[in-house]
Amino acid sequence: MLNIGLTGGIGSGKTTVAKIFELLGIPVYYADDAAKKMMNEDEELKTAIKKQFGHEAYRDGELDRTYLSARVFADPVQLEILNSLVHPATIRDAAKWMSRQKTSYTLKEAALIFESGSAEYLDYVIGVYAPAALRIKRAMERNHLSYEEVKQRMDKQLDENMKMKLCDFVIDNDEQQLLIPQVIELHRKLLDLSKERQPI
Repeated sequence: MLNIGLTGGIGSGKTTVAKIFELLGIPVYYADDAAKKMMNEDEELKTAIKKQFGHEAYRDGELDRTYLSARVFADPVQLEILNSLVHPATIRDAAKWMSRQKTSYTLKEAALIFESGSAEYLDYVIGVYAPAALRIKRAMERNHLSYEEVKQRMDKQLDENMKMKLCDFVIDNDEQQLLIPQVIELHRKLLDLSKERQPI
């Protein structure tokens, strides 16, 4: 079985691509959702977050995302510290989840595959590309963020062109090319690669 990463910057449409793969029968691990869950349920991680960011990081036992976002997105050092707590826990959780799957390949959908170091635990990485202007527009509409807020988040991520060069495969989600045929073609390629990997 192959373990594949799926990445792209904010507003690139990687979640949409992941949902198409799911329709093709491929299980997807959503790293952001898993991280949110673990930040609420993993006691060791919760203790580390409270120690670093104060007890105000949790309200009534639930992570106060507004408070934490305000702390980390304005301060690169604090963001790095938060990532250093959350990423290792998510990488371990993803590895356990992937080992339980029974399909030819699995997908791990995450914005920070290269930045977090999780690429080294994956066989291949797929990048979802969209031009910056389109990504900003999508993120503003979807997340109800201002232009400045989206730009701030984009600036915290690896340069998009650099990220795509690091990927083994790239899907264009620029609204000029159809998405589904690209995913189906890549799905077939990954099935073939998975067969090649199997012992004879």
